[in-house]
Amino acid sequence: EYVAPPEPPKDRSIVEATPQLLTSLETAADVGDLPHTPILENVPETESLGENEYADDRDDIQPGDRVLVVMTGVEQVARDALASGRDKGFKSVVATQGDVGLALARHFKPDALVIAADLGVVDGLVVLNQLKRDPTLRHIPVHVMADEEQRHSARRAGAVGHLTSAPDRNELDHALDGIAQFLDRRTRSLLVVEDDERERNTIIELIGSGEDVEATAAGTTKEALEQLEQKHFDCMVLDLKLPDGSGFDLLEKIKKDVRFQDTPVIIYTGAELTRKEETRLRKYAETIIVKDVRSPERLLDETMLFLHRVEATLPADKRKMIEQLHSADDVFQGKKILIVDDDVRNVFALTSALETRGMEVLYAENGRDGIETLKKNPEVDLVLMDIMMPEMDGYETTRAIRKMSKFKGLPIISLTAKAMKGDREKSIAAGASDYITKPVDTDQLLSLMRVWLYQ
Repeated sequence: EYVAPPEPPKDRSIVEATPQLLTSLETAADVGDLPHTPILENVPETESLGENEYADDRDDIQPGDRVLVVMTGVEQVARDALASGRDKGFKSVVATQGDVGLALARHFKPDALVIAADLGVVDGLVVLNQLKRDPTLRHIPVHVMADEEQRHSARRAGAVGHLTSAPDRNELDHALDGIAQFLDRRTRSLLVVEDDERERNTIIELIGSGEDVEATAAGTTKEALEQLEQKHFDCMVLDLKLPDGSGFDLLEKIKKDVRFQDTPVIIYTGAELTRKEETRLRKYAETIIVKDVRSPERLLDETMLFLHRVEATLPADKRKMIEQLHSADDVFQGKKILIVDDDVRNVFALTSALETRGMEVLYAENGRDGIETLKKNPEVDLVLMDIMMPEMDGYETTRAIRKMSKFKGLPIISLTAKAMKGDREKSIAAGASDYITKPVDTDQLLSLMRVWLYQ
């Protein structure tokens, strides 16, 4: 049913854009998945990290040592973490700032990290996100020291555990005991809850075919609960349609049990979710993946994150899948995007997601301003056009843009209301290249944008 795209103009210049660093991930997380922040540039070299103010072990690390990097600006926590780490067999290194801690992590490739959410210069959750984007570091287990309301955000970003914002020695000892046990256990355990046997086997073959992962299957909510009672699982993949109950209810039951509270759950479903359903899921689930042509790659990538698998140890075909998934973002670098939307909250979430992938974002709050902004910036590569706007709606604005010869080939993606039938047809008829429903799923939007920006 898709309309063939118009031939894009060949003279559009690519504008170099500097990604804006997020200092907080909380607001964006309310709308969708945590945004992928760019790898930090200008991180200090280890030779210029300054004095070793806590007399840590950085100058005494030998090959084969188990290394812990601690990032905190609280002196007592730093000293307690150093002492606890040494007692548990770690050579421990302390950083009081996030950018310095990230440099230390890149240099030492530690076995574990403990990061405070409240750090100077660079927010601790941003540092966590940086680590989980680096293929050489993302497998490292990370405990985050944060307030309770930040717990879920840290878990969704890939943290293996949560500590209070200022843990005492006993809490640190307990956490490091858990990390040591985690490191000693070479095989990760995965629970796949899917009623379709063929789909279930496909998922297990995709994820659990390596020597480092043991996958267990369950086809019903009853079987899933029985498996959870019998053994520990490092991650769970859950379909929402089950024969003896709802995946929603199973998820809520699991997450309200303190034993499974920190078990990462990836929702993998073919169902079209309403806004209410999505909000309900995001309260507990780490990731939501809607099954489509790119979903196997995303599922492999997300399970690697939460199972803390080392990318280099994957079979060649699996490594290639992951590399292709991440290299797909190269098309975004330097592109200029115009968002026309009167909803400030939606604009903020979209801007955060786009800027962190190297795009420059322009914004207009109504159709008339959108047209004027486009005239002043004819090098814009793509437009995201909200349909429901006062004065001049998205249909009228799109038609006006298409009347201008220089913008006849400009990709325009309409943001339409999910509940309004006919919005897609109206958008295409007005001249839109494609459409996506609101609330916008960031991953689906990026997939669409890749297609149009490639073309």
